[in-house]
Amino acid sequence: MINNTEFAKRLQKVIDYYGESGSSFAEKIGVQRSSISHILSGRNKPSLEFVLKVLSSYPEVELYWLLNGKGNFPAEKNSTEIKSEIPTRPESQNLFSEVEEKTQETNSTSISRIEQNSKKEIDRIVIFYKDGSFQNFENS
Repeated sequence: MINNTEFAKRLQKVIDYYGESGSSFAEKIGVQRSSISHILSGRNKPSLEFVLKVLSSYPEVELYWLLNGKGNFPAEKNSTEIKSEIPTRPESQNLFSEVEEKTQETNSTSISRIEQNSKKEIDRIVIFYKDGSFQNFENS
């Protein structure tokens, strides 16, 4: 369970670290100013939505540190710094596009095999993308 007083201290540390006022911090994460005031005073507990907004607006804030006080703030290294330290090999630069092409070839081959070997008809196919969008293909 979250200790409201300790959470408020950590939240105030984040606000001070970035040189924000309560109002500007609230505006940046997309909440009302009163939400910040109520959490800092201990009147209200932070909601999951509130915590997620803080984390998405300030990637240097670690979830475990914000909730429990364990871990580091600011985060010692963010993912872009870690990625830049990984050496890249020239032959692996186009690896992702090659894998994508082979997957598309395999998928089209698999679909044609399914159509040839099955007496069932495909009603619809839905493709979900990583960005949350999707495409729906229906058999007319």
